[in-house]
Amino acid sequence: MAGVRALDHVNLRAPAALIERLRRFYIDIVGLQEGPRPSFRSGSRGHWLYAGEQPLMHLSISGDGDGPPQRTGWLSHVAFACDDLAAARARLDAAHIPYQVDIVDSRGQVQLFLTDPAGVGVELNFQVDKR
Repeated sequence: MAGVRALDHVNLRAPAALIERLRRFYIDIVGLQEGPRPSFRSGSRGHWLYAGEQPLMHLSISGDGDGPPQRTGWLSHVAFACDDLAAARARLDAAHIPYQVDIVDSRGQVQLFLTDPAGVGVELNFQVDKR
């Protein structure tokens, strides 16, 4: 049996207008960068957003006949390992995006919890000095 090495990506599929709002959110607020997206035989359209060399977030534009949003079941949120807590909080505050803070002392971690424009929970994790 093949073993899982890592999470490869998360895909959000929505109408074009919402995809554009999500693209701006994940670039301007979360800090991902837009990068190359291969062309697909299916003709699907969208954007790939990267953390360094890894395309972590795929944003797919839904077709006219795709219907309503899919249920995510018990999926709570998507989490990102991040740098620069102060800058992230400044971006969130400037954009008037509400968030909650949790501190995990045993891991030396600060977590910010927020919601993206599609209603998906987002967790931003920052390592802090454990002194």
